[in-house]
Amino acid sequence: MVVALKTRRRSTLKVLRYVATGVLVVAALIAARHGWRIYMTSPWTRNGMVRVQVANVAPQISGQIVEVRTHDNEHVHKGDVLYVIEKVDFEVVLDNAKATILNREADLDVKKAQNARRAVLTTLSTSIEEKQVFDGNAKMAEAALASAKAGLAQAEINLQRTEVRSPVDGYVTNLLMRVGDFARAGSPNLSVIDEHSYWIDAYFEETKLGNIHVGDPVEATLLGFQAPINGRIESITGGISAANAASSTQGLPNVDPIFTWVRLAQRIPVRIRIEQVPPEVSLVAGMTCSVSVVGGKGMPVARRDQGLFNRLENLL
Repeated sequence: MVVALKTRRRSTLKVLRYVATGVLVVAALIAARHGWRIYMTSPWTRNGMVRVQVANVAPQISGQIVEVRTHDNEHVHKGDVLYVIEKVDFEVVLDNAKATILNREADLDVKKAQNARRAVLTTLSTSIEEKQVFDGNAKMAEAALASAKAGLAQAEINLQRTEVRSPVDGYVTNLLMRVGDFARAGSPNLSVIDEHSYWIDAYFEETKLGNIHVGDPVEATLLGFQAPINGRIESITGGISAANAASSTQGLPNVDPIFTWVRLAQRIPVRIRIEQVPPEVSLVAGMTCSVSVVGGKGMPVARRDQGLFNRLENLL
């Protein structure tokens, strides 16, 4: 009786072991299938980069730099003076333009008076041709005065342009200029990062574009931070370059050989508008991040699963 009881107990334990093993195997298969589904079909990528617009500041006039009023990585506001170009030559031009105005005004007064005197005379005292000559002289004097006023306005503008100002709110970057450098009109010599222009470029595999739509909410996690950045898909690029479209030396198509059983998915750039940045996160252009679309149309996985997978990717 005791032997039979022990035998039955052993059989029961053996069956329980088999059942437990089977349950664990099934759970592992389900988890592996779910993880593979997330990996292959969920719209995520760890190939993201923070981008920003940079204003390349160039003077509109040429001259020697006599004062630099900013420092590298300093925050500046739109309209702040960044550096000053020597004013002496432009002040001389302005004074000359003002003197020209006085000269033209005096000449116009004389020409108008002469024309007015000829206009009241009869043809017995002066000829029609002479009247036309004096009337033309008065009109030319008016035109000369208008031209002098335009020259004065340009001289005033050029004098104002000796103070080069920031076109945007942002941060001065890679400042290499110094007092004594020569600034050339139209040649950029200083850059300002526009602090209001940050966005993210995420490169998704083409196999995942079916679940990506303009307007979908996005979470991006920078490599050095845990708190995610919230954003929204702004646009999807309309095309990427094709390496096989390049011509060979003879003008024929240059086609790269590939293995028929290996086909790599192309990476498609997607532009993401940043909507909310955690206070502890500092955006720097060029930082890399993992990006996942959360709660969009036709999403195959839940938001919490995608967020967990995104954090696991950062750890890897």
